[in-house]
Amino acid sequence: MSSGSQTTTSAKAKDNRVAPPSVMRRYGSQIGIIGVGLAMWLGFVIAAPTVFLDIDIYKAFAQTTPLFGIIALALTFVVITGEIDLSFPSIMALGTAMFCLMSKAGVPDYIALLIGFATGALCGWINGALIARLNIPSLVITIGTSFLYRGTELILMNGTGVPLTEDNYPLGHLLFNSAPFGFPVQSLWCIVIGGLLWLLLNRTRFGAHVFLVGDNPTSARLMGIDVVRVKTGAFMLVGVVAVFAGLMTSFVGFYFWPTTGDGFLLNTIASVFLGGTSVFGGTGSIVGSFVASYIIGAINAGIVSAGINAFYTQLCFGLVIVVSVVLQTIIERRVRRQSITGR
Repeated sequence: MSSGSQTTTSAKAKDNRVAPPSVMRRYGSQIGIIGVGLAMWLGFVIAAPTVFLDIDIYKAFAQTTPLFGIIALALTFVVITGEIDLSFPSIMALGTAMFCLMSKAGVPDYIALLIGFATGALCGWINGALIARLNIPSLVITIGTSFLYRGTELILMNGTGVPLTEDNYPLGHLLFNSAPFGFPVQSLWCIVIGGLLWLLLNRTRFGAHVFLVGDNPTSARLMGIDVVRVKTGAFMLVGVVAVFAGLMTSFVGFYFWPTTGDGFLLNTIASVFLGGTSVFGGTGSIVGSFVASYIIGAINAGIVSAGINAFYTQLCFGLVIVVSVVLQTIIERRVRRQSITGR
């Protein structure tokens, strides 16, 4: 073989090699949402400098945003698998109610906490088993179980709340309503849970299986992945974290209300979709959901501080969800077209 043909062959071999993904292609959604967050923050600073240059507003964000932000982090797993969970507000209330009932019965607080988390895991297992084993759409099942769990909680509590004073529940206030080093513990928990879930999603076999199941469940089954187990595990994760958020919400307000969890649905789902997690499954980011939750938390304060009617908050949340889903659909179609045509 001549040297010219060898050169041509080696050149073709180099052309056929798959180039490693660029930083923008690999982390594009995360970089994008961080950029959106910075742009929105600058806009709020310009519109209301006295508010957004004051440390107090950020302390308020650090206390309130994690109440739904940590659920968004866990819900990212479910959405990546191609499913959705609309029952987590009811799970928040039911798990917290179980904690209150156990404490009232004289059970030590740490055992009552474990029972509350076990309740959340059981609710998640029921959701996952019905959806994955029976192939029932998650939208339908979780609407039904939402009423089921809320109704169970209302029956158990007889529609009444429970005062959670610091004297009677010292462990609860230490875990969920303290301020170590002058910083609200809620955001510290959000950072810790976010870090753990990031490791779970990006550095474990379970996380890899979550992506594979969401991308193509049929191929995942052929590869030997237990799709039912993966989806059920994702729903159980949401159940446990939802109870954690329910406890945090109740201890921050020093009272457990039977309606705990109401109003969390829209903020949480908006955080997941705004954070770059695809509504079609297969792609998602813990970092994106984390940043997006603080963006959602800042929208209300930013609108009010800028002198705009607070009713526009719902309009902004709706636009956030619609625009993010439309952009993700356009981007995914373009990426698939490029992968097929090679251009």
